Amino acid sequence: MLVEEVMTPLEKLVKVSPMATVREALQLMKENGVRSVIVDKNGTSGAYGLVTFKNILQSIVAEDGDIDLLNVYDIAVIPAIAISTKLDVKYAAKMMVTSSIKRILVTDNNELHGILTMTDIIEILMDSVE
Repeated sequence: MLVEEVMTPLEKLVKVSPMATVREALQLMKENGVRSVIVDKNGTSGAYGLVTFKNILQSIVAEDGDIDLLNVYDIAVIPAIAISTKLDVKYAAKMMVTSSIKRILVTDNNELHGILTMTDIIEILMDSVE
């Protein structure tokens, strides 16, 4: 099974500008019921990023940060780890487990197509036992 068959597609993703405040990112997360947002790239040759609850908490604790003064760019993982739509899901799952990551962006030719999460993979396993 390929990543493109399992991933959460682009239409369902929430994006944020790298210059947005952390408060704005948190608001988007709350409004959309998600635990991460995609940081848009800053040009055709730029890199996509990812902000998660963990990034936000780490930055606030480590720097005693103010979510109105911190920008998304300051706390995001840029570039985010990314894989191809045509990769077999088993390799993506292995990468996630060995690297202890829960989300991987799905890109081809530096264009975003979706995100693959541990939940996406577990849902496949759950469906296979029914």
